Parts: sequence; structure tokens; C-alpha cells
Amino acid sequence: MPWHPPPSDRFYRLIVRLGQVLRWAFRITILPTGLEHVPAPGLRHGIARTVVPGSGAVFAITHFGYLDFAASELVLWKHSRAHMRFMIHQGAADHWLAGPAISATNSVVVGYTERAGAFDKAVAKLRSGEYLAVFPEAGVSRSFLVRECKTGAVRMAAEAGVPVFPVSVWGAHRLLTRGQRFSPRRAWRAPVRVHYGEPLRFPPGVDAERETELLRRTLQAGIDACIADFPLKPEPGAWWMPRHLGGGAPSEAERQALDAQDAARGRRRTPRK
Repeated sequence: MPWHPPPSDRFYRLIVRLGQVLRWAFRITILPTGLEHVPAPGLRHGIARTVVPGSGAVFAITHFGYLDFAASELVLWKHSRAHMRFMIHQGAADHWLAGPAISATNSVVVGYTERAGAFDKAVAKLRSGEYLAVFPEAGVSRSFLVRECKTGAVRMAAEAGVPVFPVSVWGAHRLLTRGQRFSPRRAWRAPVRVHYGEPLRFPPGVDAERETELLRRTLQAGIDACIADFPLKPEPGAWWMPRHLGGGAPSEAERQALDAQDAARGRRRTPRK
């Protein structure tokens, strides 16, 4: 079990600072769009955004790689001096390296079996004015297309009465993703696009299945926009490009088959909706 420090925004800012240093060291260029949709900075407590009841939001982030969350947080911190709390699976919280950081960022940990408590904690944080980041795909998409999404983001936003901001991240998967280790050469001067879409609002009693499909389509539209304006032109068959665009990533049918194999072996968690 890793050592878990108590939640501390000071420690959180240290983690953000480390991310900024690494971005600078590798000259990674983060290209944000759609910031006009993100809430204005507002009041600050010290150097960070003041958390005010009624000002919370869900940030639904695509999940193609393991650094999508970092790119999203770095953009939000620069724009609004805001911290995002995260919905994190217990498996990540138990990791010797990630565990302490997850604890320090005051994230919501979703247990291996009991999940209702995590949902209630997430709604409470949203009502208190926190920004909560979720990965509605509940796993990395190896096709680099937005995979099937869980309904949790829509349901918790509807219950808390807060908006959902779709966040599409493209390019971070080139740095680190499933089956691809971190490569300093690939990271050097790498571009990463982060697109914040218009906020989605859902009333109580919403049809969560239908609106989650809307969220999935919105996230994919953001990815499509990021790809269309991406400054790095891929070689034919590039592993980090979707198959239908001439890349070497698994097709959707292949991705679904691989996910099914993982589920059968118990490697991919299959949380309830």
C-alpha cells in the first residue's frame, strides 16, 4: 500500500508545477481551444480559485492516453487558477506512485465493488462548488475514437444541478498510452490539443442513456476538430491515428473485440453505469 498524504491544495499545486516544468523541459506545446466556454476565474483564495457553492461543474474528458488529465488540468490552471478533483478507480489509488498524488488532490475514489458512496461524494463536491473531472469512457480507447460512455457524468451533473463541460484531448496519447511507453524523442516539441466544448445542462429526471450518447458525440466532434487542425502530419499507418483516417490504430470492431478479451480475463473493469 502506498503512503497516502492528507489532501492538500499546496501539494496539488506542487504537482501542477511539476507538470509545467516537464512540459517546459520537453518543449511540449499545449494548444487550447474553446476557452470562451470555460467559467471565468472569478474570486481567488490565495492564488487559486475560490470554491463557491453553486459554481461547480463536471469536466468530462476523453481517455486515449494516460496524460489526458494532465493536459486538461494545466490548461484549466492557466486559464482559471482552478483545481479539478478527479473520479479515480481504486486500482489507480492503490498504485505506489499515483496513490499519494491522488490522495493529495482530494479526488473521489471509486471502490472495486461498492460505488454508490463515491457517487454521493461526487455530487456533494459538485454542490459545494468543486470542479470534478471524470472519464466517461471508463477506460483507454485503443481505436482513438470515443468509445461507449458510462452515464455517471450525466447523472451526477443532473442531480447536483451543474453543467458538464466536454473536454476533448488529442495528442497526449502520443506521449504515453496503453502499449506505448514514454519516449523522450517523441515527446520533444510534441503538440497537444485540448478542446473545451460548450457546456451541457441536464434537468433532474433526464434520460441518462440518451444524453450520454449526446455527450459521446460531442466529445468525438471535439476530437475531430482537434485532428483537423493538428500541426503534426502523421505518416501513413501511424499507430496514433484512427484506422479510418489511414492510421494504424485498431478499428472499432477490433477495439471492441480486444475490450471483450480483457473483460473475459478480468483485466478491464466493467463498472456499473
